[in-house]
Amino acid sequence: MAAANKGRRSSGSQGYPGRALAVILVALVALTGGIFISGQRTPRLGIDLAGGTSITLTAKPDQGSAVTKANMNTAVDIINRRVNGLGVSEAEVQTQGSDNIIVNIPKGTNSQQAAQQVGTTARLDFRQVLAEQDGEPAKAAPKPSSSATPKPSATPSGKPSSSPSASSGAKSTATPSSSATPSGSASPQGRAVTGALTAAPAKAPTPLPTGTPSAPAGSTPSTGTPSTTSPAASVPVALQNKFTALDCTNKSARANASQGAKPTDQVIACGQEQNHWYKYLLGPTLIDGKRVSGASANFDSQQGNGWVVNLTFDGSGASQFTKVTGDLASQQQPNNQFAIDLDGDVISAPRVSSALTGGNAQISGSFTQKSAEDLANVLKYGSLPLAFKISDQTTVSAALGGEQLRGGMIAGAVGLALVVLYLLAYYRGLSFVAVLSLMVSAALTYTIMCLLGSAIGFALNLPAVCGAIVAIGITADSFIVFFERIRDGLREGRSLQPAVARGWPRARRTILVSDFVSFLAAAVLYVVSVGKVQGFAFTLGLTTLLDVAVVFLFTLPLMTILARRPFYAQGHKWSGLNPESLGVQAPLRRVRRQHTETKEA
Repeated sequence: MAAANKGRRSSGSQGYPGRALAVILVALVALTGGIFISGQRTPRLGIDLAGGTSITLTAKPDQGSAVTKANMNTAVDIINRRVNGLGVSEAEVQTQGSDNIIVNIPKGTNSQQAAQQVGTTARLDFRQVLAEQDGEPAKAAPKPSSSATPKPSATPSGKPSSSPSASSGAKSTATPSSSATPSGSASPQGRAVTGALTAAPAKAPTPLPTGTPSAPAGSTPSTGTPSTTSPAASVPVALQNKFTALDCTNKSARANASQGAKPTDQVIACGQEQNHWYKYLLGPTLIDGKRVSGASANFDSQQGNGWVVNLTFDGSGASQFTKVTGDLASQQQPNNQFAIDLDGDVISAPRVSSALTGGNAQISGSFTQKSAEDLANVLKYGSLPLAFKISDQTTVSAALGGEQLRGGMIAGAVGLALVVLYLLAYYRGLSFVAVLSLMVSAALTYTIMCLLGSAIGFALNLPAVCGAIVAIGITADSFIVFFERIRDGLREGRSLQPAVARGWPRARRTILVSDFVSFLAAAVLYVVSVGKVQGFAFTLGLTTLLDVAVVFLFTLPLMTILARRPFYAQGHKWSGLNPESLGVQAPLRRVRRQHTETKEA
């Protein structure tokens, strides 16, 4: 029997309580260090607590596909994935009525950027660049004449690499370059698309084509229809004048530059490179953005290109991409550029030097991680089945949410105080174990929430705060179950250490079953709910898992150590384990022995 008891005690936290406490201590130190390293020392707050931006998008019935429930749901799904792809969590995207989509973006990292991109979600196109110029007003320089008709003076792109580019893994590279123009303004920058990973040479600004200029070498004459090989198609005079007068530093001018344009139209657009604006004259759409099947930002350490964007087209888009890149590669700058146009905003304008087959390409250049991820998100989530306009955009104040947060924190503090007072009154010395366990659980919850804010974009909203308050009762309930099992062992006549050893297996089963039910309810609620209710379910599930960790790795080993101390082992009246208070009677065998001795006498 002694051997069996010894074997039982040597397992788990009861045999080596110091090891379990060391594990929880190391975890706390690591998590605390993590929040200082990440710089996220407080949890991110949701839109109801920190404020944010609310955008109302209204579908245009005269553009794109029909405004149906299926198309609206598809648009909601794409916008939701697009916003969350930028790292913005707790964003709410939902339909309102038959033709409106409401997008609520909480204030925080990338939320402003997401708001800007959500406002231009209607259409993603790949167009040929016909001409490009400095988009900012010239300073102390004569205004160029719009009637001049010289041939493009740009230097040709770099020679095609001898590396094969016709395979399915063909890559493209993009290298922005800058140089000063004679007028002193920065020259337009493009990213080169080539079969090998080589940089494209710098290019000079190109004049606006007017009338019907001759086609560059290697291109086919225009037949009167949009052609991928003839960028010298006639440009309407009205569009020429509009292009010349366009000031890309003017927000209103940028927004109206290509308003109402169709995919078959020539358009003008603006693009920004390294905080400088450029304007582009673009041909008809060559490839619809819906043909993009995937895009991702990766760090290329093998070729030394740094951050790159890998782009993949679907079956139909792959064949179009092969033909388009082949046609563009035979032309001169800027007509060999491939503009990625998102509702009149040129996100990138890579240059092509060879045909790319297989529907795969790689855009590389002076990317940072952020700029590469931005471009990948635009390519991946840019095209929607419907055209939208921003009918309302407002900033949500956090004043009301702040009052609600204060009210919630007060309620949580009152509830925690009542729990602590109850533990002190009923369990006395044992309340020391419970309060320390609650403090450890709170520290773990806080640090993990801070880290999740920067890791997965978790934002703490008001329902999530409610979930944390509810978790106080769940955590305290686990301690109470354990304490009562220990008291039951004392009432049966055992000393404290055997009572802890025998009471833990029975308490463990009850705690695991109870926490499993709570976690299951939280998981189901998270899956079937939407919006802010998911915050409540996520917090409840997280705190339930932490309750199991704290009880196993902190409460049990601490109680095992304290059971060896005289204050608890001898049942001091303030220990909460006083035999008289518990109604402990002398063992039954001792009563029988006394009765036998009396009878013999």
